[in-house]
Amino acid sequence: MNRFAKSWTSAALSLAIGLALLVGLPGVLDDYTLIEVTIYAVMSILGVSLAFIWGFGGILCFGQAAFFGLGAYVYAIAVMNMGDSTVPFLLAIVVPALFAALLGYVIFYGRLSDVYMGVITLTVTLILFNLINSTAGPEWRIGSAALGGFNGIPAIPTLNLPGLPDEVLTPKDLFYVTFSCLLLVYLGLRVLISSKIGRVIIAAKENEQRVLLLGYDARAYKLFSFTVGGAIAGLAGCLFANWGAFTSPTIFGLAQSAQIIIWVIVGGLGTLVGPIVGCVAIQWLTSQIGTQQTLNSNLVLGAILVVFVLLVPRGIVPSIGDLIDKAWRRLRGSKSSEATP
Repeated sequence: MNRFAKSWTSAALSLAIGLALLVGLPGVLDDYTLIEVTIYAVMSILGVSLAFIWGFGGILCFGQAAFFGLGAYVYAIAVMNMGDSTVPFLLAIVVPALFAALLGYVIFYGRLSDVYMGVITLTVTLILFNLINSTAGPEWRIGSAALGGFNGIPAIPTLNLPGLPDEVLTPKDLFYVTFSCLLLVYLGLRVLISSKIGRVIIAAKENEQRVLLLGYDARAYKLFSFTVGGAIAGLAGCLFANWGAFTSPTIFGLAQSAQIIIWVIVGGLGTLVGPIVGCVAIQWLTSQIGTQQTLNSNLVLGAILVVFVLLVPRGIVPSIGDLIDKAWRRLRGSKSSEATP
């Protein structure tokens, strides 16, 4: 089986499992567990956004939480002013994408190195955190939406059916929407990666100079992938604001930015399924650790990251794939040896 066929076979398997979960989980889980699964799906979308720009575009962004937070705040402010959630939902994707495009243009066309890329994106996240955190006064409002400062924005209206503000989604409906968005993001990125644009993005990551010599503007392709990642993170932020009906400056915090990177490393860099697995595993482990007072959750997460970097550097999904490949080769080798007279 060639690499292309193998890639789409794994993608089809992943989509089949995702569709089975989408259809089956609401029938077997209670409402509380379904709400918990919904936040796993929201954060998985956020993890996939970084997995794309880092694993396939070669752009290590320390500020993915900035686009995530922008999506949440843009949706909250817009929906509280407009009532209907259709336009706010779209704005929560478009505004972070435009912000990512502007920031990426400064970075890529300014010919800044990868080190500066990490520093700038992290700095932007910290600036947004401090800016939003300082808007606690009553004068800090946009229309009818008070920014709330460190108290955040509570009572955010939930998504409604397009054009029908009174038809608000139930928690089960929100699960369907969120999980469907995760599957659509995954499928869309798989198609993009397999297209000519995706191949150039990957080539620019591997050897930017060679891509330039072949006549492609590597900076434009990097900017495109960075913008797509920002849009996906904005979508995750919008869904997060809907999930809890609340958002606060902590969404821009360093802990949030670090967690996204950990998800990708643990799950497997260079894959789209890996960050989903890493996100769910880390989120579940964090919630379990939070129920006891013996161990510090941040200390445990740090230890997990060190262990994976040292012992499983490729992550969970690629390592499992390698084991399956080795087992398959051994099986084929034993069959061929038995067939040989």
